[in-house]
Amino acid sequence: MIKNILFSLSMLFIASCSSYNSIDTFYNAHKNDNHVTAVRVPNFMLSLISNISPEMNSLIGNTRDLRYMQFSSKTAEKTTFLNKQMNSITGNSFIEVYRKNENLKRNIVSIREKKNTVKEILIYNNNNEKGSFLYFNGNFDPVKVREMAKNNQFENLGNNLINQINYSTPGIKQEQQ
Repeated sequence: MIKNILFSLSMLFIASCSSYNSIDTFYNAHKNDNHVTAVRVPNFMLSLISNISPEMNSLIGNTRDLRYMQFSSKTAEKTTFLNKQMNSITGNSFIEVYRKNENLKRNIVSIREKKNTVKEILIYNNNNEKGSFLYFNGNFDPVKVREMAKNNQFENLGNNLINQINYSTPGIKQEQQ
């Protein structure tokens, strides 16, 4: 009986350490922070977002979960903290397709594959002032994902996503700076 309980608890612990839960943990830990824009796109809006570009259309067609977060990262301590958190997420069964480090600035595209399909795409950018996080979960063509990463097509995807949501959703207005 005790062995079954310990086994169940250990399986629960292992499942809670998976990358999806790490994404959930990061998202939930920071969505209520000051100066954060956090978007978890419901399925009905995925079709609206697919019209941003042909690249988005090829991604959105197979997406089950799409999240975007933009956050303030104005101090070296905050930037280091966020970079370490992302490193721990991407180091957990993700393959880095693209990484650019410049002092504390980061630009990372990581994927998680299962056989011949990309299951998760994680894009993290931090420029010492703002950071952003874009996450896709679904079934994606690895050749297309690597091509997009190589051509830096993921860099402005978050901003396009926010603009599309702001324009297509009544009641949501762009914040003036």
